[in-house]
Amino acid sequence: MTVGEETQVRDDLLQALEGAVGARHVLTDPRRTRFYRTGFRTAAGDALAVVRPGSLVEMWRAIEACTRFGAPMIVQAANTGLTGGSTPAPGGYDRPIVIISTLRIGGITPINEGRQAICLPGATLHALESALKPLGREPHSVIGSSCFGASIVGGVCNNSGGSLVRRGVAYTDYALFARSTADGGIELVNHLGINLGDDPVEILHQLDTGAFPRIADETPGKSASDKDYASQVRDVDADTPARYNADKRCLHEASGSAGKLAVFAVRLDTFELEKDTRTFLVGCNDPAQFATLRRAILSEDRPLPIAAEYLHREAFDLADTYGKDQFLLIEKLGTDRLPRFFALKSRIDAMLERWRWMPANAVDRLLHGLARWLPDHLSPRLREWRGRFEHLLLIKVSAGAVPEMRALLDQWGSGKDAASVECTPGEAAKAFLHRFVIAGAAIRYRALHTRQSAGVLSLDIALRRNDADWFETLPAEISEQVAHRIYYGHFLCHVLHQDYVLTAGADPDAIKTAMLDLLDKRGARYPAEHNVGHTYPAAPNLAAFYEALDPANLFNPGIGKTSRRKNHEAG
Repeated sequence: MTVGEETQVRDDLLQALEGAVGARHVLTDPRRTRFYRTGFRTAAGDALAVVRPGSLVEMWRAIEACTRFGAPMIVQAANTGLTGGSTPAPGGYDRPIVIISTLRIGGITPINEGRQAICLPGATLHALESALKPLGREPHSVIGSSCFGASIVGGVCNNSGGSLVRRGVAYTDYALFARSTADGGIELVNHLGINLGDDPVEILHQLDTGAFPRIADETPGKSASDKDYASQVRDVDADTPARYNADKRCLHEASGSAGKLAVFAVRLDTFELEKDTRTFLVGCNDPAQFATLRRAILSEDRPLPIAAEYLHREAFDLADTYGKDQFLLIEKLGTDRLPRFFALKSRIDAMLERWRWMPANAVDRLLHGLARWLPDHLSPRLREWRGRFEHLLLIKVSAGAVPEMRALLDQWGSGKDAASVECTPGEAAKAFLHRFVIAGAAIRYRALHTRQSAGVLSLDIALRRNDADWFETLPAEISEQVAHRIYYGHFLCHVLHQDYVLTAGADPDAIKTAMLDLLDKRGARYPAEHNVGHTYPAAPNLAAFYEALDPANLFNPGIGKTSRRKNHEAG
């Protein structure tokens, strides 16, 4: 194909996309597409256009247009992922790629008297939490990802685990999705368990308008959540992780698909709202003591906690300094406004980049500087515990489990350099929010110290359930190249997020290779819950799953360092 012919094809594709969603919602200016092309922790890639359908029917027609012209697609929701799994890969593709943003398609419909919900691709965890609260129900995840506007469908597609100990990964057998066919076409598959007819446009129109039954039957052998996780996490003698990205147990169609399908809707279980909870702040200076506590909590016959979040002292300090403005934004603005704020910030960043006299990352510098002058955002007791202990746990339990947990913690801490205290509701809210701004704090540090750092290496790992030696000790040759170690995670699940701020001059690729080799020797799996993105190579079984879902390689090509070419061709 000549250059002129390629240009004509691109123009015809853009015209077809404008016909599908309206010219206003086909973005091609790099300044306007920057937000969609840039990951939370990854650099911007290139895309021919960003398409913003306002309905499922428009989304289907945009997908049809891309398929007709042979253009691969990245279907993107909130773009809150940490591994670049919903943004274009660095280095480009063999074909022009189109990002389909689903942010304008946020429908949520409770069904089966609120015990389940039908969620469209742009719906957020925060919106689902708000919709279910009057019904006395809550979604799979209610803290952490919901703080940043993460999408429900994105969580399912990534098998995201979240912080809630009893519920495992976001999973469902019930979904409506488009998939590629071996001849390069597409087909719509309705596995929602709701009869919506046979015509794709009519099916999607019913979901767009809410004109479908509010009662749906259960299909034998199918589930709308990971119902086996409680027994999975309690098996503390197993030499495999409780959950991780490539676990075959939770790979099914939309669940774990990582963008290799275009998911239009999922049907998910909801859960009884925990109306009365308590949080214990637990500290120690010997990680082996936490290993003992974890085993006691999980293996003995007592109710599972709701959450058990770990943070290391150095992670606490980094979030304290570099995550304060994000903490205050969430606390004051609310989570529903946060995605719009980040989109606005991205546009301002793009504008300021044109002015060479402006310092790099000017908005980050401004927000960081303003936060420094604001009053202390953390409670005195949380600061006291940080001073006393290197390792901290936030253990959240149902009110009825408080006496038993208090007795266990008193027995565990007796005679040791360890302690626990029950938080007030305000202290607990601030402590959990502080824990969940750690990820962004590492990025802020890098943005403000570009000359002093070679970057941030982020690892998302799942340790074996029987691994008592959970806290990492780095070899000297790696440790001397790390300026800050940032350890935090979901402790009872043995899922840890480990970020390393590298010293200037360090080789991130060499260090990552060495780190992963160490994890392999420990029997750990990675990633644990964040999609392989363009950061990790997909395990063989995961790569095969992706190829089976998308034989033409039309959706999110290159995910997990797989082929970016048509029909998964090599090269």
